[in-house]
Amino acid sequence: MQLHRLLLIRHARAAGGHVDADRPLTEKGRRQAAAIGTWLAEAGMVPDTTLVSPARRAAQTWAQASAALESGRQPIVDSRIYDNTVEALLAAVRETSEDVRILAVVGHNPSVAELVSTLDDGRGDPVARRAVEAGFPAGGVALFDVAAPFAAVIEGSATLTDFQVPGG
Repeated sequence: MQLHRLLLIRHARAAGGHVDADRPLTEKGRRQAAAIGTWLAEAGMVPDTTLVSPARRAAQTWAQASAALESGRQPIVDSRIYDNTVEALLAAVRETSEDVRILAVVGHNPSVAELVSTLDDGRGDPVARRAVEAGFPAGGVALFDVAAPFAAVIEGSATLTDFQVPGG
Protein backbone atom coordinates (compact mmCIF):
# COMPACT_ATOMS: atom_id res chain seq x y z
CA MET A 1 0.00 0.00 0.00
CA GLN A 2 1.17 3.48 -0.91
CA LEU A 3 2.01 5.80 1.96
CA HIS A 4 0.19 9.13 2.02
CA ARG A 5 1.22 12.26 3.89
CA LEU A 6 -1.18 14.70 5.53
CA LEU A 7 -0.11 18.21 6.52
CA LEU A 8 -2.42 20.02 8.93
CA ILE A 9 -1.50 23.71 8.95
CA ARG A 10 -2.95 26.38 11.19
CA HIS A 11 -2.95 29.76 9.45
CA ALA A 12 -0.15 32.13 10.42
CA ARG A 13 -0.56 35.04 12.87
CA ALA A 14 -3.52 37.23 11.92
CA ALA A 15 -4.65 40.71 12.84
CA GLY A 16 -7.94 41.43 14.54
CA GLY A 17 -10.92 42.70 12.62
CA HIS A 18 -14.65 43.32 12.64
CA VAL A 19 -15.36 40.55 10.13
CA ASP A 20 -13.61 37.32 11.08
CA ALA A 21 -13.32 35.98 7.53
CA ASP A 22 -11.57 39.18 6.38
CA ARG A 23 -8.80 39.22 8.99
CA PRO A 24 -5.41 39.56 7.24
CA LEU A 25 -2.02 38.26 8.28
CA THR A 26 0.18 40.52 10.36
CA GLU A 27 3.74 41.24 9.28
CA LYS A 28 4.88 38.45 11.61
CA GLY A 29 2.22 36.20 10.05
CA ARG A 30 3.59 36.86 6.57
CA ARG A 31 7.08 35.91 7.78
CA GLN A 32 5.67 32.78 9.46
CA ALA A 33 3.83 31.77 6.28
CA ALA A 34 6.97 32.21 4.18
CA ALA A 35 8.88 30.10 6.72
CA ILE A 36 6.23 27.37 6.42
CA GLY A 37 6.89 27.24 2.68
CA THR A 38 10.64 27.10 3.18
CA TRP A 39 10.27 24.27 5.71
CA LEU A 40 7.94 22.32 3.41
CA ALA A 41 10.36 22.70 0.49
CA GLU A 42 13.37 21.63 2.59
CA ALA A 43 11.43 18.64 3.94
CA GLY A 44 10.34 17.61 0.43
CA MET A 45 6.69 18.04 1.42
CA VAL A 46 5.27 19.70 -1.68
CA PRO A 47 1.53 18.95 -1.62
CA ASP A 48 -0.20 17.43 -4.62
CA THR A 49 -3.39 19.07 -3.36
CA THR A 50 -3.98 21.84 -0.84
CA LEU A 51 -7.36 22.54 0.75
CA VAL A 52 -7.66 26.07 2.12
CA SER A 53 -10.27 27.82 4.21
CA PRO A 54 -11.90 30.76 2.43
CA ALA A 55 -10.83 33.05 5.29
CA ARG A 56 -8.40 35.73 4.12
CA ARG A 57 -5.72 34.77 6.67
CA ALA A 58 -5.72 31.13 5.51
CA ALA A 59 -5.55 32.09 1.82
CA GLN A 60 -2.71 34.52 2.56
CA THR A 61 -0.87 31.88 4.57
CA TRP A 62 -0.94 29.45 1.68
CA ALA A 63 -0.10 32.13 -0.91
CA GLN A 64 3.04 33.07 1.07
CA ALA A 65 3.98 29.45 1.82
CA SER A 66 3.46 28.16 -1.70
CA ALA A 67 5.73 30.85 -3.14
CA ALA A 68 8.66 28.76 -1.84
CA LEU A 69 7.36 25.60 -3.51
CA GLU A 70 7.77 24.57 -7.12
CA SER A 71 4.38 22.98 -7.65
CA GLY A 72 2.41 25.72 -9.38
CA ARG A 73 -0.81 24.01 -8.31
CA GLN A 74 -3.69 26.21 -7.26
CA PRO A 75 -5.24 25.52 -3.85
CA ILE A 76 -8.81 24.34 -3.52
CA VAL A 77 -10.87 26.71 -1.40
CA ASP A 78 -13.21 24.60 0.72
CA SER A 79 -15.79 26.35 2.91
CA ARG A 80 -16.00 23.30 5.18
CA ILE A 81 -12.59 24.18 6.56
CA TYR A 82 -13.92 27.52 7.78
CA ASP A 83 -16.75 25.62 9.53
CA ASN A 84 -13.97 24.82 12.03
CA THR A 85 -15.18 21.36 13.11
CA VAL A 86 -13.36 18.04 13.04
CA GLU A 87 -16.27 16.51 11.12
CA ALA A 88 -16.04 19.16 8.40
CA LEU A 89 -12.26 18.75 8.07
CA LEU A 90 -12.55 14.96 7.92
CA ALA A 91 -15.23 15.20 5.22
CA ALA A 92 -12.95 17.40 3.10
CA VAL A 93 -9.95 15.09 3.61
CA ARG A 94 -11.98 11.98 2.77
CA GLU A 95 -12.99 13.41 -0.60
CA THR A 96 -9.38 13.64 -1.70
CA SER A 97 -8.51 11.68 -4.84
CA GLU A 98 -6.64 8.39 -4.40
CA ASP A 99 -3.78 9.60 -6.59
CA VAL A 100 -2.90 12.39 -4.12
CA ARG A 101 0.19 11.40 -2.12
CA ILE A 102 0.65 14.61 -0.09
CA LEU A 103 -2.37 16.60 1.06
CA ALA A 104 -2.18 19.90 2.92
CA VAL A 105 -5.09 21.45 4.81
CA VAL A 106 -4.79 25.11 5.85
CA GLY A 107 -7.34 25.91 8.52
CA HIS A 108 -8.11 27.17 11.99
CA ASN A 109 -8.12 26.21 15.62
CA PRO A 110 -9.70 24.55 17.43
CA SER A 111 -10.52 22.10 14.60
CA VAL A 112 -6.95 21.65 13.32
CA ALA A 113 -5.60 20.80 16.78
CA GLU A 114 -8.61 18.58 17.51
CA LEU A 115 -8.12 16.71 14.23
CA VAL A 116 -4.49 16.07 15.14
CA SER A 117 -5.62 14.46 18.39
CA THR A 118 -8.37 12.54 16.61
CA LEU A 119 -6.15 11.07 13.90
CA ASP A 120 -3.06 10.31 16.01
CA ASP A 121 -2.58 6.56 16.46
CA GLY A 122 -0.12 7.10 19.34
CA ARG A 123 2.77 5.36 17.52
CA GLY A 124 4.43 8.48 16.19
CA ASP A 125 7.08 10.87 17.41
CA PRO A 126 6.62 11.50 21.15
CA VAL A 127 8.32 14.91 20.92
CA ALA A 128 5.86 15.99 18.22
CA ARG A 129 2.93 14.70 20.29
CA ARG A 130 4.05 16.61 23.40
CA ALA A 131 4.50 19.79 21.34
CA VAL A 132 0.98 19.51 19.91
CA GLU A 133 -0.45 18.79 23.34
CA ALA A 134 1.23 21.95 24.66
CA GLY A 135 -0.76 23.99 22.12
CA PHE A 136 -1.10 24.40 18.38
CA PRO A 137 0.03 27.98 17.73
CA ALA A 138 -0.61 30.05 14.64
CA GLY A 139 1.70 28.86 11.87
CA GLY A 140 1.97 25.35 13.31
CA VAL A 141 2.32 22.37 10.97
CA ALA A 142 1.55 18.76 11.92
CA LEU A 143 2.77 16.02 9.59
CA PHE A 144 1.12 12.60 9.48
CA ASP A 145 1.89 9.35 7.68
CA VAL A 146 -1.33 7.74 6.49
CA ALA A 147 -1.18 4.10 5.35
CA ALA A 148 -4.69 4.05 3.86
CA PRO A 149 -6.21 6.20 1.11
CA PHE A 150 -7.50 9.54 2.38
CA ALA A 151 -11.06 8.29 1.80
CA ALA A 152 -10.50 5.75 4.59
CA VAL A 153 -9.08 8.13 7.21
CA ILE A 154 -10.75 7.52 10.59
CA GLU A 155 -9.97 8.16 14.24
CA GLY A 156 -6.55 6.79 15.19
CA SER A 157 -5.59 5.94 11.61
CA ALA A 158 -2.55 8.19 11.10
CA THR A 159 0.91 8.46 12.61
CA LEU A 160 2.11 11.88 13.77
CA THR A 161 5.70 12.10 12.53
CA ASP A 162 6.55 15.78 13.02
CA PHE A 163 5.29 19.06 14.39
CA GLN A 164 6.91 22.38 13.54
CA VAL A 165 6.23 26.07 13.98
CA PRO A 166 8.46 27.50 11.24
CA GLY A 167 9.36 31.12 11.80
CA GLY A 168 7.49 31.02 15.11
